[in-house]
Amino acid sequence: MIKKKNRNIVILIIIILTGTFSLVLAQEPYRQGTTAANFLEIGYGSAGTAMGDAYVSIANDISSAYWNPAGLAYMDKREAFFNYQPWLLDINAICLAAGMPLGNIGTFAINFIQMDYGTNEVTTMDMQDGTGELFNASDYAIGLSYARKLAQWFSFGVTGKYVASQIWQTSASAFAMDLGVIIQTNFFSPTGNREDGMNIGMSMSNFGTKMQYSGKNLLNPIDILPDEAGNYQDVPGMFKTEGWELPLIFRVGVSVHPIATDNHRLTVALDAVHPNNNSESINLGGEYKLTTPIGWTFFMRGGYKALFMVDSEYGMSFGGGLIMHMMQGKGLKIEYSYREIGLLGTVHAYNIGLLF
Repeated sequence: MIKKKNRNIVILIIIILTGTFSLVLAQEPYRQGTTAANFLEIGYGSAGTAMGDAYVSIANDISSAYWNPAGLAYMDKREAFFNYQPWLLDINAICLAAGMPLGNIGTFAINFIQMDYGTNEVTTMDMQDGTGELFNASDYAIGLSYARKLAQWFSFGVTGKYVASQIWQTSASAFAMDLGVIIQTNFFSPTGNREDGMNIGMSMSNFGTKMQYSGKNLLNPIDILPDEAGNYQDVPGMFKTEGWELPLIFRVGVSVHPIATDNHRLTVALDAVHPNNNSESINLGGEYKLTTPIGWTFFMRGGYKALFMVDSEYGMSFGGGLIMHMMQGKGLKIEYSYREIGLLGTVHAYNIGLLF
């Protein structure tokens, strides 16, 4: 039985998440292109992206640091992983994360995400073929997560992170927070056990301060009285930019397990997604898990992202994975996902992880 004190905390967390969700329901227009640091939206972790991003209720490994920090509470081993996603035009995204469960204390994790936009030529209106200079641009986020089970069927998690963006000699930064819960129920359980029943997950990602760009590239000579002679011409001045919100994302999801045996497990998941810079949408995903007699585990996954989103460029996704269990509880995890993103073509994502 869950203690009365913990029960009150559970109720309070659920009220905060659902109440905040209801206060920010989208209204037309959908505010496309009104947020900064949109690299935080693309999804990190091949398991989740292969399932069409329908992962908020089933996250239970180190990639939970991105999808739903509450899932970190279900880790039973230390885990580290590296995720690599090559995009168009030499744009590359990476994610590194590591987590450590500490029994009744909870689970701690750290993660690093970076989107590198490569090196490009500097051009101006007068020199449209290039000035001979080069510039680069990148975004990154560093997060520290904590998760804990308040009961065997309820977990919560929180991530605090620093977000930064840099374009040549101009930069911006912000602080943000992710919150999440996962609830396990007996509903639709083929075995009667909670871990095989319906899961309910909720998360709020990137709730934080605004990003305001500043730097040397915003310095420009200004003649405040161009029609008057004898005044100070070309006085150094700096453009003041507006602050831009982070891409705030609310996710609510459910998942069930129509098949749950010692060797076979089928999971079907559905997430409702509400961003602050687009219309609401639905993500669908499924996963088949096969555990072999030698202890190795194979996964096959598929999904569809952003159903009912206005003018969506997303589509089908699929992938798979393998966990090779070794001696002394160690293991090697290899995962892959493939996604269709309309005008942006296809995106492949590769994971390699260690269990120890």
